[in-house]
Amino acid sequence: MSKTMTAKIEHLGVGSLTRPEKETHPLSDYWKALVPLAVGAVLLLLPIPEGLKPNAWYYFALFVAVIIALILEPIPAAAVGLIGVTAATVSLLVAPKPADAIKWALSGFQDGTVWLIFVAFMFALGYEKTGLGRRVALNLVKWLGKKTLGLGYAVALADLVLAPFTPSNTARSGGTIFPVIKNIPPLYGSEPGPTARKIGSYLMWTAFATTCLTSAMFLTGLAPNLLALSLVKTTAKIDISWTEWFMGIMPVGILLFILLPLIVYVIYPPELKSSPDVPVWAGEELKKMGRLSFKEISMALLALLALGLWIFGGDFINATTVALLVLSLMVMTRIVEWDDVLAHKQAWNVLVWFATLVTMADGLNKVGFLKWFATGAAGALSGYSIMTIVIALTVVYFVVHYMFASLTAHTTALLPVLLTAAMAVPGMPVKLISLLFCYTLGLMGIISPYATGPGPIYYGSGYVSRKDFWRLGLIFGAIYLAAILLIGVPYLRFYLG
Repeated sequence: MSKTMTAKIEHLGVGSLTRPEKETHPLSDYWKALVPLAVGAVLLLLPIPEGLKPNAWYYFALFVAVIIALILEPIPAAAVGLIGVTAATVSLLVAPKPADAIKWALSGFQDGTVWLIFVAFMFALGYEKTGLGRRVALNLVKWLGKKTLGLGYAVALADLVLAPFTPSNTARSGGTIFPVIKNIPPLYGSEPGPTARKIGSYLMWTAFATTCLTSAMFLTGLAPNLLALSLVKTTAKIDISWTEWFMGIMPVGILLFILLPLIVYVIYPPELKSSPDVPVWAGEELKKMGRLSFKEISMALLALLALGLWIFGGDFINATTVALLVLSLMVMTRIVEWDDVLAHKQAWNVLVWFATLVTMADGLNKVGFLKWFATGAAGALSGYSIMTIVIALTVVYFVVHYMFASLTAHTTALLPVLLTAAMAVPGMPVKLISLLFCYTLGLMGIISPYATGPGPIYYGSGYVSRKDFWRLGLIFGAIYLAAILLIGVPYLRFYLG
């Protein structure tokens, strides 16, 4: 490579793999700690709403305080979740008996998605240690790296191809897409911290936003979709086929997919727009790497095994079981050492964080707050036009997901309640509102770092800051919701006749 090209590459920061110091979370910002406590205290002092038990209201006050603390982060998010669960357990707000309370407190660690997220980090480690991730990333850069927008579309297309066959978006995006694309930003000198916005932030948010969209586009793109259809069949006696699902969301899904990398490019632009010399450099780096090593081939085979079982093995093996099986094989074949697993602080931190959030969200359902809220919201809409009620209930169903850390829990707790309330309205187009509830499940995963399985993985990557993640979640949540209401509702009325 010429000296001129080398100088250009160095100017772009490519090859500089020094990670900046991680941001600490000292308690020096006292206001960040005081605001959640103050809000929680105010809610505790307010009169208990009619129809709600005292323990449910007190738990809601604690939950709100935890959510605000997660947003402000006076201390690490995992610690916030642990403190919240501990407070609810000590005060016996969810279960009146200590034995039942601690059983509830630890229930989040039994959630399969939590462990699937954890293993996704191990997959990423395997790609990194073997060099396979770097090789794949270099190939992507070689062929599509002249324009950052081109890389965005490459990432989106990769998810779209996998989505119809992978019911776990955590397995699809967190276990397959993320371990590969995390190797791309360092090639451009983009690392978590000051250089994240070069290209890493754009790629990570594009990948996350895409997987939320593809989760809604296909019935088999998200496991809770299948649960939702089961509940719709039980509650409303309506069957919806794979084809009918896809045809119902097709205009919204295709339009958003075509525009999504471009929308991210405009709203959250990368600093590095193009780099014509970098693909040349990537080609030369591939030559230096030489042929595939035995460990790279082993990692590739294990990744294909996981992908194959995720796609075709759903009837006889759980997605999380697949992940644990492949992790075991990675350790047995020395692709990763057990010490590597123990030393991966980020993975263990996310495991604790997400497990405690799943538990906290489950508590809202157990104390009866969600049923009370959904019933009240539906009752308040009586007297309005049918389409006003359809839109209002869809918005409520979407926005309330801020209270959940699991799409499965959200579906189980709210869909039957709101669907039953909707069916009580004379003239309600039951199939239309059922589909709207189902479609929003995938889309609502965008709104927060904990709203869906891949969220903690992309948040934990460090490329999208806490502030940006919440801000972008709000913006893209609004875009997705507006698209499904403004385009999807008129189309569904026509499509369903």
